[in-house]
Amino acid sequence: MTRIQDIPDMAALRVEIDALDARLMALMARRHALIDRAAQIKSGNGMPARIDARVEEVVANVRAHAMDHALDPDLYDRIWRLLIEAAIAQEERQLNKDRP
Repeated sequence: MTRIQDIPDMAALRVEIDALDARLMALMARRHALIDRAAQIKSGNGMPARIDARVEEVVANVRAHAMDHALDPDLYDRIWRLLIEAAIAQEERQLNKDRP
């Protein structure tokens, strides 16, 4: 990974950002696959897709990580709540796929 101070111009900076975005998307794809697995496990255990205590635990973790990296915790709270809602919808689709 190139040190930020060593990026010489906007073209090189954009290459770095595009590469980082690709890595972030690969991580998001893994997260998506983990959500599929969570739905399988929940289905076998009769658990609901939404577990409010877990939602708040995840958001609290994200806020702490954001602060650790000098990022705006409110922004990442909002972003993660969107991700969580999408994950819950993904799990609900899997949990309800056999229902009419």
